[in-house]
Amino acid sequence: FAEEGLPSDLDEVVRAGAGALRAEIAAAVDAVRASAPLVHGATGSVTRAIVADGLLAAGARPMLTETVDEAPTLVTVADAFLANLGSLSSDGRAGLFPTAEVAAERGTPWVLDPTAIGLAPVRTPLAHELLALGPSIVRGNASEVLVLAGGGQPGRGADSTVAPDAAAEAAHSLAAAHGCVVAVSGAVDLVTDGRQSVRIASGAPVLTRVTGTGCLLGALSAAHAAVAAPFVAAVAATALLTVASDRVGPMGPGSFKVTLVDALDAVTGDEVAAEVDLSWT
Repeated sequence: FAEEGLPSDLDEVVRAGAGALRAEIAAAVDAVRASAPLVHGATGSVTRAIVADGLLAAGARPMLTETVDEAPTLVTVADAFLANLGSLSSDGRAGLFPTAEVAAERGTPWVLDPTAIGLAPVRTPLAHELLALGPSIVRGNASEVLVLAGGGQPGRGADSTVAPDAAAEAAHSLAAAHGCVVAVSGAVDLVTDGRQSVRIASGAPVLTRVTGTGCLLGALSAAHAAVAAPFVAAVAATALLTVASDRVGPMGPGSFKVTLVDALDAVTGDEVAAEVDLSWT
């Protein structure tokens, strides 16, 4: 290649790739609405309402069961599964692994959300056991991803103490080692499959002041994994939630929570693809 021609050639490739990804985002968001995938979510009691409402608003159908007596059976009819470790109950502890095991054996796409791992003596080893089953997507904040990758300091409860960029190398390594997509949430989200990475800078700051928006993102990732490849699914889910949050406008967290569900219901795939602030890295 001529040296002077290389930058423009690379720019053209990047633009073409970004355009194709935006088209895939739109298709994935619309496919969830068209097919209404059944998402089996094992998630904490504190966040079940926003997870269920958000899934319905996005066009999916929620089924939130975590008991070991029922969850491994019910997951057999699900189109996707979410294993979320938030507010982990005794039932959740007992049911999560066997349910994820069934999903993995059946080839059902599933998402691991390792909420608040680090200091927690139960959920931290459980997260590593679940990771060994081969999730399609791992979605967490930077502290959780660093801990899952075997290093870093734990966060403060469910909150990260570091920015997503601090976990970029760990996210790439985790994705490459386990053949999954890793989505690191934060002010600027990072999504990688170990080979390609995208950053998403959309999203209203008030998202961090509403309980359960991270859990909802994991659930939306599962819904999109039912209709798209894991990388596209993780990007599309993040784009959908962040664009919807930007559309809500400035308001307090209580009003925002209700209006966010309305925005998820109203926004179209083409609008999400056009409005999301994303860049290749």
